[in-house]
Amino acid sequence: MANETSSPAALAQPGDTQDVQEADTCQYVTFQTGGEVFAVEMAPVLEIIRVPDVVRVPLAPAALDGLSNLRGKILPIISLRHVFGFARSEHDDSTRALVIDIGQPLGFVVDRVTSVVGVEPGRVESVDSIRSSIDTDLLTGIIKDVGGYPMVMVLDFQKLMSGEFQALASLGGDAANLVHLAAQADAEAAEEESDELQLVSFDVAGQEYAIAIEDVQEIVQLPEHIVSIPRAEPHVLGVMTLRQRLLPLVSLRTLFGLPAQAEQEHSRIVVVALGSASVGVVMDNVNEVLRVPRAQVDDMPGLLVREGQMAEIDRICRLDGGKRLVSIITAANLFDHAYIREALKNVELLSDQAGDGQPDTLDDEIDDDEQVVVFRLAREEFGVSIESVQEIVRVPEQLMHVPKAPACVEGVINLRGTVLPVVDLRRRLGLDSIERNESQRVMVFLIAGVCTGFIVDSVAEVLRIHKSAIEPAPRLSDEQAKLLARMANLEKQKRMVQLIEPAHLLAPQDLEGMANLAA
Repeated sequence: MANETSSPAALAQPGDTQDVQEADTCQYVTFQTGGEVFAVEMAPVLEIIRVPDVVRVPLAPAALDGLSNLRGKILPIISLRHVFGFARSEHDDSTRALVIDIGQPLGFVVDRVTSVVGVEPGRVESVDSIRSSIDTDLLTGIIKDVGGYPMVMVLDFQKLMSGEFQALASLGGDAANLVHLAAQADAEAAEEESDELQLVSFDVAGQEYAIAIEDVQEIVQLPEHIVSIPRAEPHVLGVMTLRQRLLPLVSLRTLFGLPAQAEQEHSRIVVVALGSASVGVVMDNVNEVLRVPRAQVDDMPGLLVREGQMAEIDRICRLDGGKRLVSIITAANLFDHAYIREALKNVELLSDQAGDGQPDTLDDEIDDDEQVVVFRLAREEFGVSIESVQEIVRVPEQLMHVPKAPACVEGVINLRGTVLPVVDLRRRLGLDSIERNESQRVMVFLIAGVCTGFIVDSVAEVLRIHKSAIEPAPRLSDEQAKLLARMANLEKQKRMVQLIEPAHLLAPQDLEGMANLAA
């Protein structure tokens, strides 16, 4: 539904004698909700909008419909029907959201906005004489015979918010605290570098390959439109725009001499970087993020090492007791490939022609980015800092259930000889459970020294998000404020990604139980 907006004053009817502008009157916006008529002083009403699309927030009060983007700012949308205990109803052409400033802008969904009326202060009566389904503690008074209604109740939105939304109402100067909380959580999740390789694995024509995660800038979906490069080799698909710069796209299938195929919905672009140069490598799909002990990584046998233009693969890792072999592509060797160098040269020429060749500026922009793994639960997108992700693996066919395990634990799996407790993140966030499917993945985090896996619906991509797009999330509850303290507001993409702090995924009482399971 379009975000059609209007100012409260525009609702005043020219022929209404109540629409008085004299200094001795107070103006009110009147509206209907659940068959009742209410009013609010016009001063804190910023605007009136159609109800926007929202992002639903786990662990938030039930009256919160979700968060929306209003001209680049995050706006909580609250259902007044739910607050008052009325039955929910479908939105229609009359449904509106009143944007009211209560320390911060909040949107309150009402059935219908009727008018703006001017009322003399002496006409606002006490609520002591009325009894209705509405808690009179939320009212500042009643106005009789105004705007064509025998009685209109004046709502005190500040009191309204001090109940179920107490944390949100007192947000005030908490922004700095939330930023501090996020930084603290990142520090708690940090770990010392170990003797392991962290790899992003992917499939090409049924074969499994991997690239060291430090060489992967991000993983994105294929764009709707790819610009072709004239006289380019067949390996080069063209260029795309990624954060205001040109990125050459190369098909790994064609590069490896494998049969070409049309890009599928699950195809992904892995953006590989070497210094200031970047290239997008198109894969059939991205599988997992793996942590592999260096003892399980071997150099490519000398007889199989390819020379010249096909020397990208120089190591192989052995997983599952040697039953699963993953070829490791080295970024430096990939960039040495003649076709890759030719693609980068073409893009450099295109950038210079467009006056866009500013590598120093781009390097500065990357320093101001945060790399985030984006995953999905239900219809919503969530993200975690890539540094906090130990690995991402498929959900096994069976989870071993353990008696007397913490209630949040679905079971345990054997991850390379280590017992890994697994939690369904849907259940942890109070969402409905779903049947197991091929898209689900287990994301592994290190929490208080214990590796724990969390099942998510799917892992979508790895994004670099500029820090200016990340802001403190509205504080809706104590638990939500710790776990979902920040939000990436990607206005141009019309996306909001809720950022999870893994250090707060487990309740303190569950940490000891997890440690016992993993022991």
